[in-house]
Amino acid sequence: MAGGTFVTRNKVRAGAYINFVSEYSPLGTVSDRGTVLLPMAVPFGPVGEAIEITGDTDVRKIFGLSSLSPELLLLREAAKRANKVLVWRLAGGEAATRTDENITVTARYPGTVGNTIAVKILAPESGLESTVQTFIDGRMVDEQQASTIEQLVSNDWVIFSGTGELTPHAGIVLSGGTDLEVEQEDWEDFFAGAERLTYNTMALPTDDVAIKELAVSFVKRMREDEGVKIQVVVSDMEPDYEGVISVANGVVLSDGTTITPEQATAYVAGMTAGAAVNKSCTYDTYDGAVAVSEVLLASEIIAKLNAGQFLFIQRGNKVVVEQDINTFTGFSTEKGDAFRKNRTLRVMDAIGTDVRQIFEDYYLGKCANDEDGRALFREELFAYLTNLYEIRAVERPVLEDIVVQRGETADSVIVDLAVQPVDAMEKLYMTVTVE
Repeated sequence: MAGGTFVTRNKVRAGAYINFVSEYSPLGTVSDRGTVLLPMAVPFGPVGEAIEITGDTDVRKIFGLSSLSPELLLLREAAKRANKVLVWRLAGGEAATRTDENITVTARYPGTVGNTIAVKILAPESGLESTVQTFIDGRMVDEQQASTIEQLVSNDWVIFSGTGELTPHAGIVLSGGTDLEVEQEDWEDFFAGAERLTYNTMALPTDDVAIKELAVSFVKRMREDEGVKIQVVVSDMEPDYEGVISVANGVVLSDGTTITPEQATAYVAGMTAGAAVNKSCTYDTYDGAVAVSEVLLASEIIAKLNAGQFLFIQRGNKVVVEQDINTFTGFSTEKGDAFRKNRTLRVMDAIGTDVRQIFEDYYLGKCANDEDGRALFREELFAYLTNLYEIRAVERPVLEDIVVQRGETADSVIVDLAVQPVDAMEKLYMTVTVE
């Protein structure tokens, strides 16, 4: 007897033809958040590329610096709330180097940190191998054994070259490392690279107006033309756009460090990226801050809020966010004040990002554009919105509010979807009657 599976019921031989299919279950999920893109000028590390930093990363291997060094202040601020920081070193320089007899030691990356590198070669205590130690700023970071230069293995900090036997040396100290100033071209390279990366929020810790305007144009193009729902955090701007958050003031940390509004963009970017779609940052604390750098009067706070500024206020011995808003202020009948609130914008951005991903991964080119196929996609959208409802990001979805229909061409689909994002409680109006 014949058997197998079938596509159409046109088999010639007698037999059992059986197909096994899965019961329908939603394919899409709510995307994760938490990634920040942070351009920095640092004195060591790869240039012109994104370096992924997480809580498990040994930053000394990348930047040649302690995680507590002043040069990595912005990284520390961003990492307080972000799950992942993509650091982009903006400018390079010259790599430190030193040739001594037949061995050359060169810093792996350009920058002045290379000038703090030294290599010691210790005479063999037993056998034929010497001990070679690499130091950064007096701290040993690598040790290996070899008898010839060719056997040396380059490490995270230096590159060895040369030929011949190793001879003892008290310290091959590198020199000539330099840091270049960040130029317009470096920023242009950064924005070109940023277009290829995946992240939620970009920090822009600069007071250069021209660079900030470049960033605003970049984010508008990414959101409107490319469908990439990112935000950028700048300081002291009023571009009237939901994709831009503008920090109005800075803070003072518990160790006395003053964080300027430009530097605070790193923390706000980390806070924004790390905030879930069902979370508002209104009245959230600035971790480690004990005071605001500029105390504002109530009238000044209101004026800045009306101008779409993101600002910090003092609350006891803590610093909190006054309101989690962006710079959008030009409300209209088509674009209301919901676009001004970053919590509701995160919901809308998640819907835009996730529905696109669901469609491209599971429906584009795979599902027939007929009544059954569109009904399946409608159920998918309803299931996705239900996920958002269950985490209190949107009000309960109604299937009738989702309309999926054929477009003007046989391969196009039109979706009309009504959704109501949930905002956080922010204003309490209470009347107390005293009897």
